[in-house]
Amino acid sequence: MSSLAFKPTAVPESPAGVPGAAPRLVDRYQRVVTYLRMSVTDRCDFRCVYCMSEDMQFVPRERLLTLEELALVGRVFCSLGVDKIRITGGEPLVRGNLMSLLRELRSLPGLRELVLTTNGSQLPRYAAELRRVGVRRLNISLDTLNPERFRRLSRTGELTRVLAGIDAALDAGFEKLKINSVILRGRNEDEVCDLLEFAGSRGMDISFIEEMPLGVIGDHDRAAVFFSSDETRSALERRFSLLPSPERSGGPSRYFRVRETGTLVGFISPHSHNFCGDCNRVRLTCEGRLLLCLGQEHSVDLRRVLREHPGDEEALRQAVQDSMDIKPKGHDFDLRGAPVLLRYMNLTGG
Repeated sequence: MSSLAFKPTAVPESPAGVPGAAPRLVDRYQRVVTYLRMSVTDRCDFRCVYCMSEDMQFVPRERLLTLEELALVGRVFCSLGVDKIRITGGEPLVRGNLMSLLRELRSLPGLRELVLTTNGSQLPRYAAELRRVGVRRLNISLDTLNPERFRRLSRTGELTRVLAGIDAALDAGFEKLKINSVILRGRNEDEVCDLLEFAGSRGMDISFIEEMPLGVIGDHDRAAVFFSSDETRSALERRFSLLPSPERSGGPSRYFRVRETGTLVGFISPHSHNFCGDCNRVRLTCEGRLLLCLGQEHSVDLRRVLREHPGDEEALRQAVQDSMDIKPKGHDFDLRGAPVLLRYMNLTGG
């Protein structure tokens, strides 16, 4: 694929009354948005039970943003002060010509960090190339070390393939690798110590995640399988010493240093410890909806702007700036009722 092209536009002016200051995205609660999570596809080679239904209907390809459109969105966000972009899916590495997009994004002025979240299945093929094009960090999903459990949780995945992907990522020399583990009562909560030890023995950090109530999944009762971050931490502390750490990754994890391994363990707790107060993130879905909150439907249709004003950075920039007026204060997940949102996690951008 040829290099992605942009329509030249003037450099945006500094905010009124602040001579020389760089443009910033500030919402009505005075939170500064510096982090864009960009989904490049809703497709995935797994069908994880907490993410999507078994018989998933994917977005028609003509509704997906093109690589050129995704690159233009990234360019505009960086011009507005965003310095971190995370590529997500679905499984982002099943998107064709993804490396071309990553090269374009990595070259954007002001971008400090380009990172990617993956299920690990494609890393044996792509890990080295991801590192060459400038991806600094990877988050790799791994919920169990038991092959039979892995098959049940992912429905279609093979643990051996993911473990090979983790080895390939370690060999590629990324600056930081992290495991993400969604913990479900009765499914894998008895493995939290083993997962931490697996990560720590390889010099990898790990984050334990409470299940997000997105989409009607049908596999389980979310309230019945809910396992809180406090319960996970309590289980870990029976085997490890967790020391409070001020370190942050730019996302919602709250970290502790593990004395025995020297690595970090994080907890992402959308239910038990709401992380909205200092939210610095927005999400772009693969079909161009700019989601202002993980747990609300406040959004702006950037695909419409992109296609009504092809290549026009200023029109897109104005739409992004205006979106800050509708970014909500936060979500209010309730496991006891119906799902808060009907869209699945793979549509939201993991």
